[in-house]
Amino acid sequence: MAVRLFVGNMPYGATEADLRSHFASVGDPSQVVIPVDRETGRPRGFAFVEYLERPPAEAAVEKFNQQPFMGRSLSVSEARPREERGPGGPPRPGGGFGGPRPGGGFGGPRTGGFGPPGGPVGDRARNFGPPKKKSAGNEKRWENKERGPKGPIKERHSGRVDSMFDVDEDSTPLKDFDDVASKEPGDEKD
Repeated sequence: MAVRLFVGNMPYGATEADLRSHFASVGDPSQVVIPVDRETGRPRGFAFVEYLERPPAEAAVEKFNQQPFMGRSLSVSEARPREERGPGGPPRPGGGFGGPRPGGGFGGPRTGGFGPPGGPVGDRARNFGPPKKKSAGNEKRWENKERGPKGPIKERHSGRVDSMFDVDEDSTPLKDFDDVASKEPGDEKD
C-alpha cells in the first residue's frame, strides 16, 4: 500500500527533480507533487512524496526530518487525510475561509451578542472590559450641569442690523414713502 509523506518548510526554488534525487537515497519515490499557487503559479512551500511501500517511507521520515535541504531544514511526516486535519488547514472546496459554516457563515444569525453561545448577554456582551469606575468629581460635574450656568448668559452679537428700522417711542416715526407719493401736493403735514 502506498504511503504519502508531507514535506514542509521546502525552499521555493526546489524542483520536482531536486526532491526526487534527494529522497532517492532511501528508496525510489513513486510520485513527487509540488503544489503551486493558483493565482501566482509559484510553489506554496510544501510538497508530497509518495512511496509504494511503508519501510522506505519510514526511513525517509527518520533520515530527512529536521535536516537541511537547499539551505532550509525540512519538516517531513506522514501525510494525513483531509478529514483528520484540524482548523487552519488549506481551504476546502465548497466555500471560502474553510468551507460552509453552520448557521449561515458571515451573514448568518447571531445569538446573544458577542462571545460564545450561551455566554454573557446584556451590557457585558456589548462592552468589552470591566465596568467604568465612577468618581466623585464626575458626579459633581453632572450636578453643576443640571443646575444651569453659574452667571448671567452672555449675549452674542452676530453683526446683523435687524433693529435699525425699529421705531422707538422717543423717536419720530418713519415716513411711509408710498403714502407720501399718493397724496396731492400741499396735503403734507409735517
